[in-house]
This record gives sequence, structure tokens and C-alpha cells, in this order.
Amino acid sequence: MITILVPVKDEEEGIAPFVSRVSVILDALNEPEGWEILFVDDGSRDRTLAEVAVQHARDPRVRCISLSRNFGKEAALSAGLDHAAGRAVIPLDVDLQDPPEVIADMVRSWREGFDVVYGVRRNRESDSLPKRLTADLYYRAHNYLSADKIPEHAGDFRLLDRKVVDVIRMMPERNRFMKGLFAWAGFHQTAVYYDRAEREVGTTKFNYWKLWTLALDGITSGSTLPLRVWSYLGGIVAIGTLFYALYLVLRTIVHGGDVPGYPSLMVAILFFGGVQLISLGVLGEYVGRILVETKHRPIYVVRETIGVPIQPVTR
Repeated sequence: MITILVPVKDEEEGIAPFVSRVSVILDALNEPEGWEILFVDDGSRDRTLAEVAVQHARDPRVRCISLSRNFGKEAALSAGLDHAAGRAVIPLDVDLQDPPEVIADMVRSWREGFDVVYGVRRNRESDSLPKRLTADLYYRAHNYLSADKIPEHAGDFRLLDRKVVDVIRMMPERNRFMKGLFAWAGFHQTAVYYDRAEREVGTTKFNYWKLWTLALDGITSGSTLPLRVWSYLGGIVAIGTLFYALYLVLRTIVHGGDVPGYPSLMVAILFFGGVQLISLGVLGEYVGRILVETKHRPIYVVRETIGVPIQPVTR
């Protein structure tokens, strides 16, 4: 079986067009064990769940897990991976910007022996200039800082073999950055390339603040280099301060004392104060993640299911 994993939040207008387009593509694959479309309703407040129920009544292969509240896309993906029945699982957004026709190419590569087949955008012309620049900067920064390299301009749209899914399910962390987890798992990977379309229905739920938060999660979950940077910077500043102090002592011995300037004093105080606050902020990001992990709260809570042949679970 092939599972199409679809996290949704307030996407009532997109459910029917998605099922109509994707089901035709899945039928054409002629997979002997069939397929399922597994929606994960991440705390929607509109009729998303009701629309999924309508589609399930028409085709039992359309199923759904409804979470008790909005836990975020990373948690919704985790819930879907826990409940997916397929030997291959393909996360796909309901907005159809990632063309589902690429699924056939992914399945073909999977049948050739690849365990992970990730989709890569050929270009980002559909994005605004600021988003293109920040996305390119993020991928470069993440891959420079982290040992777990993620493919540039590849999102969650990818095919995961069952053994890869099982490895990701064993990972216990609560702060989940799925692209990083996919990269960490390893296995035999390849890429397929595609052009991304404009969103036809609904509106995106990701604003720049959420993207910034996701970027911070990705960097802090995959690297401790930001902490080391401030250690090195502190050492450089301390050594520089020592040499400057020696210079002041020698100058005072040779030329005598003078009245210290107020502007230079304020510049020094503000500069070193800013450095300390930034370093505390970086440290706080890691401490906050330690706090979340030590609570051992579940990643998500299932409220109800539609067509999923297991009882609601909490992980």
C-alpha cells in the first residue's frame, strides 16, 4: 500500500479537489496492495473534518486522524507517520502546489531500490523575492552549521520507504524538525525535480514569523555550533581586552593619566552589553528546548479518527 500523508488546518475548500486529482494518479500506479489518503486534521476550526468525512463516505481509502488541538505541522506529520499503513509514505500538502503527478516518478525510483525520493524545486519563481533570498540563505546556513545536510529547496514532499518511517518513529524528541530527521535517517536517497504551481484554493498558514521559528528549530535541533561560536567570540574578546588593558597601563606609565572620554566608554559598554545579551539569547534557545524535552509531554493527542483501523493513541 502507498500512503499519501496530508496535514491540514482550515482547508475545507481544498479537500475535494485534492482527493479528486490525487486519487486518479494513485489508481494509475496499479499498486497491488492499493493506496490510502491519510489526512491529519491539525485542530481545524472550519469544516475540514466534515469534508474529509464526506470523501471517506465516497471512498473508504480516504481516512483521517483528528488531533485535539493545533500542534503544528511537524507534530501532524509525526502523527501521520505513526498511523500510516503504507509500505511507502508520501507527505503532500493539500494546496497542490507540489504537483501530485510527480508521485509516479517517486514510485518509479522507489521500485528501482531507493529508500527516500525527495522532490526538489527547479526554481522558486512563484515565491516573492524576499522569500527566495531568505530560503536560499537558510539552506546555506543550515548545511554549513549542521552535520545533517538537507537537500536545498526540498520540502516535506518526498517518498519514504517503510523502514525509513520506522526509524523516524523511534526518535523520541519533542522538538521535531522533520527535514532534519529525514536527513539524519540516511538510507539510499535520490531526487526528482519539478516546478511548483501557484496555490489555487485557500491561503497559506505559514507567515514569516512561523517560517523564522521553523528555521530556528532546524538550526538548533541539528547543530551546537551557535553555542561554540559565542564561546570562541568570548575568548577573542577576552584576549583583546587583555591586550588593551596592557596598552593602557603602559601608556599611563609613559605619558601619565588622562581623563577618559564619555563617548568611548558608552560605546564599549553598549557593545559588550549587546554581545552578552545575544549570547544569552542563543543559550536561552537551547535551554528552552531542553525544558520541552524534559517534560516528556506527548507530541500530539488524537481526538478521533475516520476510517483508521486502530484506536486513537497518544504518543
